[in-house]
Amino acid sequence: MERVGMKVFSGNANLPLAQAICRELDVPLGDMKVGHFADGEISVIINETVRGYDVFLIQPTSGPVNDHLMEALICTDAFKRASVSHINLVIPYYGYARQDRKTSGREPITAKLVADLLETAGVDRVITVDLHAGQIQGYFDVPVDHFQGGRLLADYFRPLIKDAPEEWMVVSPDLGGATRARAFSHLLGLPIAIIEKHRPEANVSEVVDIIGDVEGKNCIIIDDIIDTAGTITNAADYLTKRGAKDVYITASHALLSGNAAEKIMRSTVKKCVVTDTVKLDEEKMNEKIEIVSMAPLLAEAIRRIYSFKSVSGLFTR
Repeated sequence: MERVGMKVFSGNANLPLAQAICRELDVPLGDMKVGHFADGEISVIINETVRGYDVFLIQPTSGPVNDHLMEALICTDAFKRASVSHINLVIPYYGYARQDRKTSGREPITAKLVADLLETAGVDRVITVDLHAGQIQGYFDVPVDHFQGGRLLADYFRPLIKDAPEEWMVVSPDLGGATRARAFSHLLGLPIAIIEKHRPEANVSEVVDIIGDVEGKNCIIIDDIIDTAGTITNAADYLTKRGAKDVYITASHALLSGNAAEKIMRSTVKKCVVTDTVKLDEEKMNEKIEIVSMAPLLAEAIRRIYSFKSVSGLFTR
């Protein structure tokens, strides 16, 4: 089918991000209604022609994750049946990414199941940000463009550290995040420290020790997801007890489940710097939380993908 143009649509997961992307692209947001029937089933109505168009659907699968995942699947099916040219799913936050492997005998690999569901629905390409596990890219048989939020987050910190970089340090909240912390430290030219922790159960962690000297340093704890905020605020409080000065926390995905925002507010954290891959409701915002927008990067990715230009330069931007 001949391509006749590009259109951008959004589900209900993160409408502000979709609107910001459209402003960057200077295109209108597509007219589509995503609602619910009386029994809770999802209803999708596309109110404009999409035949032959390349469609970009903006839909992170953040909470409520099952509703937003079903929206992505049903919207994709609707576009496929409306004879679009290509369906490109922009999924800034990929839900179920933390279930990427079996850690005991009878567990699902839900990240792979989600990939299978999206492909079966008809997704032709996936654009995502900071997958919890990089190998999830290999769960798809369609192209996956995997961008990093770290470079945008590093841009936030550069003005803060430029006058006295020797007073700053990047900290990984656990051994598993050391690679991410190392990459972030290279962007800023800073040394790193690594916290050792014990996790007795899901969403519960206990700090055991720290590799590196943080006394007298301003510390930036980098992670990919802030969910309940227990792990990262415990780490921040621990660094303060070990003599650190100001402690910043930063991550691409701010899920902030439950009372996470209150934990951040009560902790020794000076600022929590996150991107807008996940929509933050007003009641979760407080004076410690700063948001860096992914819209310019995602919009440029959409522009290049549609015009068949290289996107490789954006992976290192």
